[in-house]
Amino acid sequence: MSSLSKGRSGQKSSVRLALLSALAAAVPGAALAQASPNNHACPVVTQAMVESQFARFNDAWATGDPDVVTALFTNEPVLLATVSNTPRTTPALVRDYFVSFLRSKPVGRIETSTVEIDCQTASRLGTWTVTLTDAATGAKTDVRARYSFIYRYEGGDWKIDHLHSSMMPEAGR
Repeated sequence: MSSLSKGRSGQKSSVRLALLSALAAAVPGAALAQASPNNHACPVVTQAMVESQFARFNDAWATGDPDVVTALFTNEPVLLATVSNTPRTTPALVRDYFVSFLRSKPVGRIETSTVEIDCQTASRLGTWTVTLTDAATGAKTDVRARYSFIYRYEGGDWKIDHLHSSMMPEAGR
């Protein structure tokens, strides 16, 4: 082997070592981040999976059982409901809301939807109509509203972390 070949081989090794060193310096802790207990793997999720969460929610409403509905929420939920002035930020407060609300036998129907997916969270935002039934008369009322569902992967399942619903501000649109 000529001295020229040896020189190039040595230069290539030096260049590789310099690039690896630069990468390590540019991304401090990169190797440690993968081993960190706070660094969770991203669960598999698709748009269809996020959209199916609404069917779970609507089915839970249909049971009339506030415990079934509350079980769909994370341990630290935020519920900003259409017909309540009180932010519900604990499972007990979420349950309290649904004890009363489920008496109106709500049935939801998605009108528009936008889904966004991240590693441990997914969101579904849009408009919906919730049909409520008056317990005394049986009369049905459609409430058109905007909604935001933010889901978080918790305990091996997608749960509702944040739900906000508000009636449409402009009647008839």
